[in-house]
Amino acid sequence: MSEKPWNGRFAEKTDRIVESFTASIAFDRRLYLYDIEGSIAHCRMLAKQSIITEDDASQIIAGLGRVARDIEHGNFELDASLEDIHMNIENRLTAEVGKVAQKLHTARSRNDQVALDIRMYLRDEVANILSRLTALRQSLVALAKRHIDVIMPGYTHLQRAQPVLFSHHLMAYYEMFTRDRARFKEVLKRINVMPLGSAALAGTTYPIDMAYTAKLLGFPEISSNSLDAVSARDFIMEFLAAASICMVHMSRLSEELILWSSAEFGFVEIPDAFATGSSIMPQKKNPDVAELVRGRAGRVFGNLMAVLTMMKGLPLSYNRDMQEDKEPLFDTVDTLKRCLEVYEKLIPRLKVNRVAMEKAASMGFLNATDMADYLVTKGMAFRDAHRCVGEVVRYAMDQNKELHELSLSDLKKFSRAFGEDIFEILTLQQMVNRRVSGGGTAKENVVKAMNKAQEALKLEVAENESDQKKKKTPR
Repeated sequence: MSEKPWNGRFAEKTDRIVESFTASIAFDRRLYLYDIEGSIAHCRMLAKQSIITEDDASQIIAGLGRVARDIEHGNFELDASLEDIHMNIENRLTAEVGKVAQKLHTARSRNDQVALDIRMYLRDEVANILSRLTALRQSLVALAKRHIDVIMPGYTHLQRAQPVLFSHHLMAYYEMFTRDRARFKEVLKRINVMPLGSAALAGTTYPIDMAYTAKLLGFPEISSNSLDAVSARDFIMEFLAAASICMVHMSRLSEELILWSSAEFGFVEIPDAFATGSSIMPQKKNPDVAELVRGRAGRVFGNLMAVLTMMKGLPLSYNRDMQEDKEPLFDTVDTLKRCLEVYEKLIPRLKVNRVAMEKAASMGFLNATDMADYLVTKGMAFRDAHRCVGEVVRYAMDQNKELHELSLSDLKKFSRAFGEDIFEILTLQQMVNRRVSGGGTAKENVVKAMNKAQEALKLEVAENESDQKKKKTPR
């Protein structure tokens, strides 16, 4: 049983079951590089401010470097009795450089230390997610470009409504994921605030230079209130909320891929490499990847609810409940990244069944609204036109025909306003291409949207590459 840093206050040693119950090393071990990087910056600041000597700082920094290499190479045995990654690293550092290691914790607490580690970890993961969102949206735009002339039914209430370009449908998801990216960019602003120096809750009496530490660690801003700095987890909640919204969009896309790939729709075929079979039915090809993405959305929502519930009743400042923020956070990061990655690879390989889509768009009276609009152009009020076309639809159903299959004499039974020109506007291409209102499904609109998207994505790729270079540059 390892000696605790608070051992001087307690008459009894910590019970083993308590050590096991309170330990977080099983999951916070992934923070080790951030913990070490933060400690190196803190150490440099302490030396700059003459709180510790340059010689002490050099020994500590060299020791931290050796600890990092040992962890990377698997030469570091983690001790659950030391509770967390912070104490494991400090204990190993003491073994490396002796008592001078104990000076590292001057002017900080595990409270501001863990807040720093999480912020550093999360800003890197958000940068990764931003890149994956760019890649997924590139896949959607590329697929849309390849199938710009394919027409499918658009749906409301899961009933065929009006024809739209398949590309227009895909670009709707591009817009959703674009808003997701904007949300993560906004979250990043709140994440990228440096809390180290807030100590346990009240700040410190030492003459520290938080701005210097922030500069070393690449933070553009430092925390304004020490109580808030150690007890705030709203940046985690905001990240989880953004991730949940993104997973809603992923789940909706999954649902459509599942429906579209069924025999009942037959609009797309999921590539074999992204599907599975049945253990008993040889003919089956199951959309398991899409189903798992859809299912994992619920788990991300649960993680958000877990952190919201954990935080809602906590008084200021730090409480041990907050140790429970990491597992839902880490799980959400991992889940979202994997879902984005698998769809980035799946989308370009979707096989699109143009014939099935256009056949479906040609059936079910999807041109009824266009017929009503035609009557409006002939001077009829829209409500009267709506009623008139409804009667035509009922008649066509009785005749087992589509609207465009009726004769002009059939149509004139319902209104003398019908002329030979009605049939031209009832074709799929005309119904689609006449919808030129802003954001409408007309081909010219969709082409402009795709071109605009490609230009935006080029800028994003350059931005993502620049951010990656900054990340690799030693601070």
